[in-house]
Amino acid sequence: MTQPFDLEAEIRDLAARRDITAALMRYMCGQDRLDRDLHLSAFHDDAYVDCGLMQGSAREFVDFAQGFLADLEGSQHIIGQVDIDLHGDTASGEVYFYAWHRISENGEPKDLSVAGRYVDEYACRGGEWRIVKRRELIDWARTDAAADAFLSQNPFLPRGARGGEDFSQTRDWPTT
Repeated sequence: MTQPFDLEAEIRDLAARRDITAALMRYMCGQDRLDRDLHLSAFHDDAYVDCGLMQGSAREFVDFAQGFLADLEGSQHIIGQVDIDLHGDTASGEVYFYAWHRISENGEPKDLSVAGRYVDEYACRGGEWRIVKRRELIDWARTDAAADAFLSQNPFLPRGARGGEDFSQTRDWPTT
């Protein structure tokens, strides 16, 4: 027998998915822009994170990640498929990601690419959906020589920046 359509439940479901996705985006942007507060805002205060290189509280993880990423010339984290399973005020999810990092090996610039998944648990507390548990799984990684000829040949192209200096944060539009 077909269940009647519940518009309120559908709206709650869509709003929860929107808010969880917003937390995922804050996580990625906080990493790439080296914005500790934005990065931390993806987690509830008592969250646990296991990224392989460290396991601990969300605060410990964010401090670790911000320090690690600050030592790199740049990074970009991209979200792929997002599968969320809602259970009232809790949810579980699997999030595919691709990450690029500019590293240096023996003084030579290299591109470290990493792809994997976040296996997450989320909770809605005080009306806010955030991550409460996260484990990072790496599916593949590779390191290649940096190949930036395009950027050096086109120095006028706007570049991303970190530490509050990125255009997405300043929105420093020219006056007309």
